[in-house]
Amino acid sequence: MKSRNIAFLLAFIAALIYGVSFTVAKEVMPLYIRPFGFILIRVLGAAVLFWTVGLFLNKEKIQTQDYPRLLLGALFGIALNQLSFFKGLSMTTPINASVIMVTSPILVLIFSTFLLNEKATKKKLLGIFIGLFGAVILIVFGKDSAAASNATLGNLLIFVNASSYGLYLILIKNLTKKYHAITLAKWLYLFGLIMVVPFGISELSMVNWTTMPEPIIYRVGFIIIFTSFLTYMFNLFAIKELKPTTLSIFIYLQPVIASIYALFVGSDSLNLIKVAATVLIFVGVYLVTRKPKESPR
Repeated sequence: MKSRNIAFLLAFIAALIYGVSFTVAKEVMPLYIRPFGFILIRVLGAAVLFWTVGLFLNKEKIQTQDYPRLLLGALFGIALNQLSFFKGLSMTTPINASVIMVTSPILVLIFSTFLLNEKATKKKLLGIFIGLFGAVILIVFGKDSAAASNATLGNLLIFVNASSYGLYLILIKNLTKKYHAITLAKWLYLFGLIMVVPFGISELSMVNWTTMPEPIIYRVGFIIIFTSFLTYMFNLFAIKELKPTTLSIFIYLQPVIASIYALFVGSDSLNLIKVAATVLIFVGVYLVTRKPKESPR
């Protein structure tokens, strides 16, 4: 099998894992582990795994002037990103969360326009408006499911998660050209771990591991090993063979996979509001990510 085909396969598996993770994490929270406690477990587990892998690589020294950007990357890419995601997911439904996450490319364009002075065409501005309108509809009106304790706030927190991740991509962009991805990951997770400890330590101490059912423990392990670690490793290989724009397309599979899995296990349901909001978000993302046609010479 050619390396490019392997890259496509790994990218698809990563999207599959992400899509399933919405429901898997929802089955753990908040009954067995509260959201912030779960985040502490996830970040701690991923940090240990990345630092262990880092032992087998050539040591890279981070330049002093890059630490502030690393700290900001850890704040928006690990701490705020994951705290708002798990807290939001505990309040809303897997389908709502996965659809709102697709707004990330739209938010990246917004941040790029203001922070990197990238020009936004009229078509992309229209895509931003349509996509964000769909997100607002889902945040405000996507609250009919009994599985959602506070869907409006939960949806809003998922949107905060998508926003912080979009800002993280902008902040970390230049660092990815200077350092190995594992070097960045281990430092980001270490700084992120320090940031989430004050939020998660009390909830983690409340976890009763002795009475926790084995299937739930397996789900916790799935989130740590597969969602936090292996997907990052798979994307590392895929990005070597595929263009970033090609790889980013796989994020659009997540709502499809999340919806299919959530409907299959009966943890969520579809309605007209969700379908309409999903269509609006996908149209917005399509307009934002579509390349402009080159004018003939």
